[in-house]
Amino acid sequence: MSRPIAVAITGGIGAGKSTALASFRRHGAATVSSDEIVHHLLATDPEVKEKLVERLGEEILGEDGAPDRERIAIRVFKDRDALDFLEKLLHPLVSREYMTWREQLAALPDPPAVCVTEVPLLYEVGAETRFDKVVVVTAPSKVREARRGGWQDDRESRLISDREKAKRGDFTYVNTGTPDELDSWVAGVMATLTGAS
Repeated sequence: MSRPIAVAITGGIGAGKSTALASFRRHGAATVSSDEIVHHLLATDPEVKEKLVERLGEEILGEDGAPDRERIAIRVFKDRDALDFLEKLLHPLVSREYMTWREQLAALPDPPAVCVTEVPLLYEVGAETRFDKVVVVTAPSKVREARRGGWQDDRESRLISDREKAKRGDFTYVNTGTPDELDSWVAGVMATLTGAS
């Protein structure tokens, strides 16, 4: 069984992880985002719903009766304990779903050469050991803040610095240019990973 090379994209909030993920998809990698997995878990896992309601209250449910991401975000935004609870609940489940996806890819008759996901808290939760290669996308804090519409919260203070991530990563991109420049860089990383010239 030929397993795809497993790549994680990590970096600060607003650095451009999602844009990089889309570029990897364009250049032939199989991709899944942590956001997609969380969305799936909130919509389909009754145990997740039960634990969320038990800890955060029924006000986090949307019109359809499923946990609503925006309502959850508002509820945990200023409550560090609630945010810690949410992360401890979801991170192991996201990892499990990702590993299942990776096994399914490997079992395909013609598996992709590379599979990529973005993992915002990769180093913070010690998940780097699950991947063959790590891509770190960084940008100066002012650029990242502008991409987030000037919005700030205290999540940054809980993250490992970009400099430390760059030291640990296999590929690092400082995302201060255009999306096309990022796309070209990703094409080069894909060529390196797949041994293409």
